[in-house]
Amino acid sequence: MVKNVYIHIPFCKSKCRYCSFISFPKLELKKSYLKALGEEISYFYENEILNTIYFGGGTPSLLKPQEFEKIIGYFNINNQTEITAELNPETIDYDYLRELLDSGINRISIGCQTFNNKILKLIGRRHNSKQVEKAVINAQKAGINNISLDFIYGLPEQNIDDFISDLKHAADLGIEHISLYGLKIDEGCYFYNHNPENTADEDMQAEMYLNAINTLTDIGFEHYEISNFSKSGFYSKHNLNYWNNNSYYGFGTAAHGYKDNIRYSNVNSVEEYIKNPYIHNKEKFLTQQEQLEEEIFLGFRKISGINKNLINEKFNINFDEKYSEILTKYISSGHIIKTNTGYKFSTNGILVSNIILSDFIEI
Repeated sequence: MVKNVYIHIPFCKSKCRYCSFISFPKLELKKSYLKALGEEISYFYENEILNTIYFGGGTPSLLKPQEFEKIIGYFNINNQTEITAELNPETIDYDYLRELLDSGINRISIGCQTFNNKILKLIGRRHNSKQVEKAVINAQKAGINNISLDFIYGLPEQNIDDFISDLKHAADLGIEHISLYGLKIDEGCYFYNHNPENTADEDMQAEMYLNAINTLTDIGFEHYEISNFSKSGFYSKHNLNYWNNNSYYGFGTAAHGYKDNIRYSNVNSVEEYIKNPYIHNKEKFLTQQEQLEEEIFLGFRKISGINKNLINEKFNINFDEKYSEILTKYISSGHIIKTNTGYKFSTNGILVSNIILSDFIEI
């Protein structure tokens, strides 16, 4: 049974210079897109009571509250359902946020990236630091009590002191959740062909990340996933569903989903999606071994790590025996720590997690 939903809103007013996500400045297609989205949901959704709905983008805050309400209305929800919308601070005011809460949204994730106005201009963001502060204050006044801010570290001209100052400022605003992402320049973004100057190298990004862990845990945030920190009781339920390797629907252009051991994705073109929202562009059935590997990859992203007993039961294996060589190697090096229920990364293990996880792939 699928109890979680991701919905992609692929519209932006303009593209940020670091962004390679599927988004387009084609707002004239919004009405047709939302119609197609409703058709896809009605076709695939099986009326389960949902634990989470997540609106990502793109810029979901380009939708009117009434449009959110109409989409949410397709689903079977209750007062425990976490419904998140990603918002850009320059597009929202108190009235919008108040109506957003009335529409059913009860958690918001604001794309801040940094409070440094000079850097915000360099990376092509449309907002300034005051707009972020105002958005948070207005959201709190409107009654939204589950607010997350996103930050990027390793940005052009950014140093460690700038980054740590950003995090302390965010905490001072009284928010409940913070997500951190190291700058990654992928094909398809402006910076890929126009290399920015004075960005942090891998070592500097690692130092920034380690400083962030110390800073945020010292001021009362729990580090519960590699990139995520929250006040007690405010973990992102939607993202935990990914890391627990559970199923979810993906609706909209470029959305990904996971159901009945099949990972699927929709077409990347808004126009193609509008013409036919009923077809998944790609589908891959995961073998038992692939499912196990994903369970390990995703589970290790949680700071609590993996539960070997659950894995043994789910996949009918002896985890300690199957991976004894790998576990011995990384426990002795201090990169993996044994827990009461399984294993987790040490802080140093997190920094080289991709290398460690590649050892768990069966060739």
